Amino acid sequence: MDRTQTFRDAMDPSRAAALHATLGLDGPPPKARDALPPFFHQVYFWDPQPAPALGRDGHPALGGFIPDMGLPRRMWAGGRLTFYGPLRLGMPAEKTTTIAAVERKQGRSGPLGFITLCHNIVQGGVLRVREEQDLVYREDPRPGAPQPAPPEAPGGAEDSSEAHFTPTLLFRYSALTFNGHRIHYDRDYARDVEGYGGLVVHGPLLAQLLMLRAEAHAPLRAFRFRARSALIDTEAATLCRAGTTHWVAAPDGRLCMGAEAEHA
Repeated sequence: MDRTQTFRDAMDPSRAAALHATLGLDGPPPKARDALPPFFHQVYFWDPQPAPALGRDGHPALGGFIPDMGLPRRMWAGGRLTFYGPLRLGMPAEKTTTIAAVERKQGRSGPLGFITLCHNIVQGGVLRVREEQDLVYREDPRPGAPQPAPPEAPGGAEDSSEAHFTPTLLFRYSALTFNGHRIHYDRDYARDVEGYGGLVVHGPLLAQLLMLRAEAHAPLRAFRFRARSALIDTEAATLCRAGTTHWVAAPDGRLCMGAEAEHA
C-alpha cells in the first residue's frame, strides 16, 4: 500500500472567493497574493476520481490509498492544525499526505476503524500548514440497536451566534471541497442507508466556522477540533466561545463539536 501521496495546486483565488461567498462572509473576498484564511485550504488539492473508482457513498473506494477494514460508514472525527505561516493565493503550493496510523477498536456501538492522515502543505519551499486528520469508519446501522447518548454541550459561553445550514449551502460546500460523500446532499441515502435523520452538516464546515470565529479574536497558531455528534440540516447550530475553547451546540443541547484554539 502506498502510504504517501502528493498533490499540487495553483491556489486559484476564485476558489477562495467562492468559499467566501458560500459562507456569507462580510467584506471583500480574498484576492491574488492575499493570505488564505485558516482552513480555506480545504477547497484546494482536489483528487478527482472517475465514477467507477468511487464507493457507494461517493468517496473514492476503499482499498486504494485508504485501506479497506470492512467498515463502510466514514466520518471525519476531528483534526489538529498548526499554522507556521500564511498560504498566499495565486502562488503554487504542494500538499503531501501520509497515512500516519491505522487502528481497529471495539466501540460501544460496534467495531470502529481509525485512520490518521498527516497533511503537510508547502509553498515557496517553506512548510506553511501541518494538519492531522482523524477518520473513523463504522458498520452500517442495525435497526433497533441502541445508540450511545451524545454528550451535552457545556455552558458558560462568553459569546455565541446561531448558524443555519440549507441543502444549497451543504451542496456548495461539498462541491468546493470536492467531497462526494452522499450524506451531505442525498437525503434518501443519508436516512435509509447510513441511518441519519436528514442531511449531515460537514464536520469540517463546522470547524471552519469555529476557526473563523477564533481568528477574529487573534491570529491562530494552532487549532484542534473533535466531532462529537452529527448535526442535521434541519437543526440550527449555536457556535460558542469561552476563552480559547469553542464548541457547536445543537438545539436539544447536545455537543456536536468541541475545539481549542491557540493564538499567536
